Amino acid sequence: MPHNSPGSAAKQGSTIDQAPEPPGDGAAAPPLNPDPDRWTIGRLLVWTSEFLKKKGSESPRLDAEVLLAHALKWPRVKLYTHYEETIGEADRSAFRDLVRRRADGAPVAYLVGRKEFYALPFTVTPAVLIPRADSEFVVLAFLELMKDIAKPRAVDVGTGSGCLALACASRHPGVSFTAIDISPEALEIARGNAESLKLADRVTFRQGTLLDPVANEEPFDAIISNPPYISTCELSGLEKGVRDFEPLIALDGGPDGLSIIEPLIDSARALLKPGGRLILEIGSSQEDPVRRLVDRLDVFELAPTIRDHAGRPRVVRATRRK
Repeated sequence: MPHNSPGSAAKQGSTIDQAPEPPGDGAAAPPLNPDPDRWTIGRLLVWTSEFLKKKGSESPRLDAEVLLAHALKWPRVKLYTHYEETIGEADRSAFRDLVRRRADGAPVAYLVGRKEFYALPFTVTPAVLIPRADSEFVVLAFLELMKDIAKPRAVDVGTGSGCLALACASRHPGVSFTAIDISPEALEIARGNAESLKLADRVTFRQGTLLDPVANEEPFDAIISNPPYISTCELSGLEKGVRDFEPLIALDGGPDGLSIIEPLIDSARALLKPGGRLILEIGSSQEDPVRRLVDRLDVFELAPTIRDHAGRPRVVRATRRK
């Protein structure tokens, strides 16, 4: 992407739509703007939304608002009450850098360092997968299944940012979680989130593979996981922001997408109490193969698969037989 100096688009006679980045002072104005030298919040948002839309953003206006609020160190709602406020060059420069990186594919969550999940704020970095709304179905399933157990003990495998375990703990006051991840960098982020959400006393973090860190402990009431489930051959077809920026270790499920799921199911049978629950997020094409993996062990009773808002299979649940 060209790096034009402030005002260069106007000097070269380019239109605002052709400019490679949000312009600086003196740049050509969008249509109907009466003052070409005045970059207000409203004008920046209009320009940036159009720019990011052309770069392929699925939510260009939201991206523009989140990035501008971050550059200004404001809550996003403040943008709406200061729509005509002029933004100075220093803040526009910080905003331009964020927009340039977003146009190159960097996810907004990594650019601003946070993502909301289950109405809770989570710090995120490229060391962890960005929490998705679809994963909230795991939390909902857990809370429903554990509502009659006063003090359940549970495990979150592949915790990443800690979003699943911490969201569950935030709504179930008696639960204690062990959250496991193979990545020490991810665990550092998760511990920080636990501290900021004041849940560190009920969520313990351990580094290791699958359920190995709890292999010698008493069986648990629940095991939950959003494991890597994308097949290796599908990785290249992912959206750029996912493929090039999110941690591969949290995405790659091996040749068939089941390389982590299968051994997780196998080890879960010995680490769940009779009546204990296994709750797994799955890819939309994995319902049948994952259910077969669970059913073949003959120790689990499968429940109907939970579907997401788009009607796609999202969560497989099973109960350890008594």
